[in-house]
Amino acid sequence: MDGVLEKAAVKRVQEALTHHSLSGQIKVLSDSARTAQDAASALGIEVGQIASSLIFKFDDESPLLVITSGRHRVNTDLVAKNLGVEKLGRVDADYVKEKSGFSIGGVAPIGWLSPATILIDQALSDYDVVWAAAGHPHAVYPTTYAELIACTDAKPMVVGD
Repeated sequence: MDGVLEKAAVKRVQEALTHHSLSGQIKVLSDSARTAQDAASALGIEVGQIASSLIFKFDDESPLLVITSGRHRVNTDLVAKNLGVEKLGRVDADYVKEKSGFSIGGVAPIGWLSPATILIDQALSDYDVVWAAAGHPHAVYPTTYAELIACTDAKPMVVGD
């Protein structure tokens, strides 16, 4: 996995970690962390400790980032209701790359190119340490629920079943 730490998106995450004075170090995995289960298996942790970054859009095309625990799926109807909107729009890989600057499978919760509305799954508060993508499908970093809220200004919410 030579060169992962040199990728522009991974460097952007490292810069964000430094900017927010976060101590977590980016870890390069030999196996892909494209799914929460893949990442958990590679790290030897519970799938719930994976902080997955899922992107949706509002009717005005602005992005919604939901940082969710890998132990469940986002209930889009519940999230839309809690936000007072009719529905959340699905997005494609081009939208994800344009708004976040990351490719699907490596979307980090920090280091975004565009501003977004950000929610964080309250289930992540069950863990002392959670792991998030760091800009590449083979790169992750350790953090905490509190750190994620502090550096993303995410609003805590129940987002899944």
